[in-house]
This record gives sequence, C-alpha cells and structure tokens, in this order.
Amino acid sequence: MTTPRCVVGLTGGTGVGKSTVADLLVAKNAVLVDCDQLGRDVVAAGGSALPEIFDRFGPSVRTDDGSLDRGALASIVFNDEAALADLNGITHPAIDTLIRSAIARAPADSVVVLDMAVLVETELGAGQYDVVVVVEAETECRLDRLEERGMDREDAKARMASQATDDERRAVADHVLVNNGSLDELSAAVDRLWDDLRAE
Repeated sequence: MTTPRCVVGLTGGTGVGKSTVADLLVAKNAVLVDCDQLGRDVVAAGGSALPEIFDRFGPSVRTDDGSLDRGALASIVFNDEAALADLNGITHPAIDTLIRSAIARAPADSVVVLDMAVLVETELGAGQYDVVVVVEAETECRLDRLEERGMDREDAKARMASQATDDERRAVADHVLVNNGSLDELSAAVDRLWDDLRAE
C-alpha cells in the first residue's frame, strides 16, 4: 500500500471557486478525489448504498427500472432532518469506503485532494485528510458568479444560507484561500499553497 505525502480536505461554499482551485492543484499533479461524484456513484445503478436506501425509504423512491428516483428521495429528506440523517447514515459510510480506496491507490509521495463541499457540515471523510484548505470569497462576488452561471440570485442566496458559514469553515482550516480577484491572483495563491502542501 502506498502512502501519499499529504491528503487535503478541500472545501468552500457555492460560488467561491473551489472547483477552480481543484483544477489548479490537479495541474500540479495532485490526485483529485471528487467526493460529490462518489456520492453519485454509491446511489447509481449497482451502487453500494442503493439497497439500503430502498429498504429505508421504500418503493416510492425506486423507478420502474430499479434505479433511484432522486426527485422523490429529495422531496422526502428536504424538510425532514431525521430522514436526511438516515440518508447520510447510509451514503456517507459507502462514500468513505470509496475515499479510502482512492487514497490507497494514489502514488506514493503524492498530494491527494478530497474535493468535499460538505466537509464542515458533516463527518464525511473525517480522519482521512491531514489538512483542510478552505476557499472563500465575498458574498457579492459569489452571487455574481452564480448569476453568471444562470442561477437565480435569490436561489443562490438560499443555497448559501443553507451551508456552513465562513467562520465555521475558518475554524477548521489549516489554509484559507481568498478568491475575490482574478484567476492569475488565485493561481499565485495556489502556487504558494502547493509549496506548503509539499512541505507538510
């Protein structure tokens, strides 16, 4: 089994540019683990979490072809904290297993980046990363970016309000990247971060 030099938990709220930071780190040969994608994998056809989800939530979340009806499931858990906790209790251990496998497959001496939107809000990935990198940006900057992507500004505000606050993220951060400016400025900040990560 190989041992990465460093495993990074990368997080930040919607619109801060977290995916751009992930891409910049990959360009430096970091190994990216997209935890959102792993979340989709465990509930896809044949996914390890699917049978237990059907057992817990019943036939209303199962389509005719045996796949997950995501809309039906979302309507159940959206306003029911207990149901959401049950869903996370099923999916997060399955995702954690895939994260462990991805880390184990990473080349020795590599920097592994766990791109994880809900690092602060949940226990997903807990104990598997060595350092936490938080990307943040001013609210208006985030809203402008999300609007440019086609998201309604009020919807964007509601999504941001449902996530962890900047203070909550900073409380667990080892490194904070502020992304209020240009891509060149962000790239320079990632260059400095990379040097720090290689020295961890």
